[in-house]
Amino acid sequence: MCSDKRNSRLFKNKSVSKKYYIIDFDSTFTQVEALDELARISLQEHPEREQIYKKIEDLTNLAMEGKLSFRESLAGRVQLLEANKDHLKQLVKHLKKQVSTSFSRNKHFFKQHADDVLIVSGGFKEFITPVVLPFHIKKENIYANTFVFNKEGKIVGYDENNPLSNEGGKVKLLKELQLPGEIHGIGDGYSDFQLKESGMIKKFYAFTENIERKSVTEKADHITPSLDEFLYLNNLPAAISYPKNRIQCWVVGDVPDAAVKYLKKEGFTVKHTAKLEDKQLKEAGIILLGHKETIAPEKLAKATRLKVIGYLGNSKKYISQETCTDMGIVIFDNIKKAESVAKRIADFINTGDAFKSSNFPNIQLPKVKNGHRFVHIHRNVPGMMAKVNQVLADHSTNIVSQFLMTNERIGYVITDISAEYDKKVWQDLKQIKDTISFRVLY
Repeated sequence: MCSDKRNSRLFKNKSVSKKYYIIDFDSTFTQVEALDELARISLQEHPEREQIYKKIEDLTNLAMEGKLSFRESLAGRVQLLEANKDHLKQLVKHLKKQVSTSFSRNKHFFKQHADDVLIVSGGFKEFITPVVLPFHIKKENIYANTFVFNKEGKIVGYDENNPLSNEGGKVKLLKELQLPGEIHGIGDGYSDFQLKESGMIKKFYAFTENIERKSVTEKADHITPSLDEFLYLNNLPAAISYPKNRIQCWVVGDVPDAAVKYLKKEGFTVKHTAKLEDKQLKEAGIILLGHKETIAPEKLAKATRLKVIGYLGNSKKYISQETCTDMGIVIFDNIKKAESVAKRIADFINTGDAFKSSNFPNIQLPKVKNGHRFVHIHRNVPGMMAKVNQVLADHSTNIVSQFLMTNERIGYVITDISAEYDKKVWQDLKQIKDTISFRVLY
């Protein structure tokens, strides 16, 4: 009897510490609203297709903003579809290419937490299941509506007994599931917020990578511009060590839209300014400068977070190469190709690749799989590699690969290590004498 009571207490304690992650599908897991996309596929030969597309999009947005009941929205959209099973096959093929960028790069999280992740959507299993299964999500953890077909395979309705077909369906479903633990919800729409409003989940994260609805974000516990941000906040396994949306990129001067769009697509927070103020310099992780724009050395000294400068022209006349090098700031410039500069900035942040830098040793790197990468920038003094490797040896850290380049001022070492390591190693590497900067890439 005592043993049974003890086991019961252990189970209860485990239940309390267990966490579940409820994730929406449309405009969250994928970049698009699937029913809207299905309409575009099924109605492409319809003479009034543009008017019908608009009606369906309006119904979607009204429901997502909480201005129309989900039941009314769903019924209206399905009625307008004119879709069949062949159209669904085309839709699935399309949706697999439209998975949100930050979800695509974080398959490892889904694999490690396959028991904890639930897809809960007002969409339909017929297109959701084949899209999410490759992400190690269990079939039994997919909750969505189902279509009703006629003998010819045409969609004629949906299962109206499914709680997810009704207003407040996600709340009703979670009440039925009675998940024994702490629940976190990620989504872009009003139906996702309703989970928080009902008290069914601990925190609601408004996902804004694809669309930002003010009626949702103003009520969220946290706004997460990418899945990386959510994983970072909750100390969960992520493809990158620091969310790119937290890296401020300031654009100054005449910079083509193509370069700005590229950096935004990469996930950086991009802002424009006519002149860099001290506060902006302190915030900046990236600065992209138009031709003939300049930053004085004494101003650069205030940019303590700055990792990289992109320059559209020849930077040597306008930016102190020596100051940047001594501070561990990489410079990429190009007279004609603005997008090329943006790409090099992103490659450096993502992989540590300093190829074609104007002031750093040039390193072009492959990406390591199943491991972690860090960058250690230091003054070019004797014995630094020995010190770096001694710290790794002291923490029994396995080195997978290592790259070192130097110039007369600095050494630039990139080390790939196996996934198992003591996190105190990072602090010890930062403490090595003559270290300029240290950064974990992923």
